[in-house]
Amino acid sequence: MAIKEVEYVWMDGNFVKWNEANVHVLTHALHYGTGVFEGIRGYAGANNVYIFRLKEHMRRLYNSAKVYMMDLPYSPDNLCAATVELLKRNNIRETCYIRPLVYRGLGVIGLNPIKSPVKAAIAAFPFGKYLGTEGVNCCVSSWRRISSSALPPEAKACGNYINSVLAKLEAIQNGFDEAILLDQYGSVSEGSGENLFIVRDNVIYTPPLSSSILEGITRDSVFKIASDLGYQVVERIITRAELYICDEAFFSGTAAEITPIVKIDHRVVGDGKIGPVTEKIRTTFFGIVEGKNEKYQHWLTPVY
Repeated sequence: MAIKEVEYVWMDGNFVKWNEANVHVLTHALHYGTGVFEGIRGYAGANNVYIFRLKEHMRRLYNSAKVYMMDLPYSPDNLCAATVELLKRNNIRETCYIRPLVYRGLGVIGLNPIKSPVKAAIAAFPFGKYLGTEGVNCCVSSWRRISSSALPPEAKACGNYINSVLAKLEAIQNGFDEAILLDQYGSVSEGSGENLFIVRDNVIYTPPLSSSILEGITRDSVFKIASDLGYQVVERIITRAELYICDEAFFSGTAAEITPIVKIDHRVVGDGKIGPVTEKIRTTFFGIVEGKNEKYQHWLTPVY
């Protein structure tokens, strides 16, 4: 989705003009992938904009940075406050996407990043749907999801997503909307940028962390929403064949939100329509993020 220009970007404690939010061509992260990031959404609703699970996202950003030994001079609370102020300064009053980024800047060329300074930035801009609302057509990628023995999938690191780019390109070029990756053992892992769930006999299943998945915040939200709706959610190994014979399947993620999967590898999922379990979870999710559900108000940070 194209990025819509706004007025300001937060960089290292300052609000700078959009066209001045630049980095040097020899920035370490640009060459070696030494950065970590988050994807966060703000939702318009009830005469305000609500940022969804902002604190949890910033905590995960810190955890990702810790894995790669990047010490930030800002606390999670500092970054949360900067995010709210950024939306205010840009007068964003519609649904938006927020991208915090921590990265190694200009310092050295070489694989030892320690002498490259740790930098931080936050961008926010209006944003719509990432995947289709009526269900997506997926393929199982020939590329395997990165193994935890090579790179930590739990860290939302810039370099990890080259793996996702290969899978996404393959899917798009072969006429699909999205890719599903298997882990190193051939079990289902996740989408190119989303966690995955299937439904069988009214029970919801999702791959465990050991299947090389990102520990998604929207994934965690699905656990809580589904439980409150009376559904059982089970983390377990999922085989490729189960994707073909499940009753329903859906993605979860900040960009994807709750996206139904209606076809996988040319096999129709269920009856080829949004399933009842997926629909209930999706409807509840959107009620929450738009500030219409009092029970989940603690997940929302109002901007205005």
